[in-house]
Amino acid sequence: MLGTIVNTGAIIGGCLVGLLIKGGIPEKLSNTVMNGIALCVICIGISGSIEGENTLITIISMALGSVIGELIDLDKWLNRLGEFLESKFSKNKIKENSDIMTSTISISQGFVSASLLFCVGAMAVVGSLESGLKGVHEILFAKSILDGISSIIFTASMGIGVFFSGISVFIYQGVITIGASFLSGILSDSVVNEMTTVGSLLIMALGFNMIKVSNIKVANLLPAMIIPVFFGIFGMI
Repeated sequence: MLGTIVNTGAIIGGCLVGLLIKGGIPEKLSNTVMNGIALCVICIGISGSIEGENTLITIISMALGSVIGELIDLDKWLNRLGEFLESKFSKNKIKENSDIMTSTISISQGFVSASLLFCVGAMAVVGSLESGLKGVHEILFAKSILDGISSIIFTASMGIGVFFSGISVFIYQGVITIGASFLSGILSDSVVNEMTTVGSLLIMALGFNMIKVSNIKVANLLPAMIIPVFFGIFGMI
């Protein structure tokens, strides 16, 4: 769990720095920086998605995962959690029957966007697996640096909602790390590669959402990352 703890601490530390400089970044500059980060996110997604060994497995995983995600509607529950946090911590109150919004970027939006970015990537999955299977934390340490820098910019642009994404990272990566020891016989290199490929595609989708060229419910596609594990269980990969 050491890698996950360090990663969570880096995100929280970055958020604190971002809150300090939040008022000092012009909106125009903030938007440009966010677009630049979005392009980097897309690039990371593309580079990871081409590492897959079996395109058919990827297609089936995305199809089945999207069906499961839509049935559960993870996007709705994640947004509800963000809205709950917003109701508890937002200083800006929105009156009923009022046409005036007092905040352009909600806590919910920052929480959901940052949680998906920090959790869905290949480094989160592979790093957590290595941490759990081998006790090696180098990937998560590297991810901590990237997430810490990203959280500064995200928080400065999107507000305190990004802070709560640290909780998502701790739970998500912690579960994978602990669960990895029980699945050591199933998580072959091929299974991990397919999980990484699917996760990279979701990263691409998140990047497209960030530059507002799409409105993909990335959270509803998250179950797709688990499907390769079942292919591994049945010895299909």
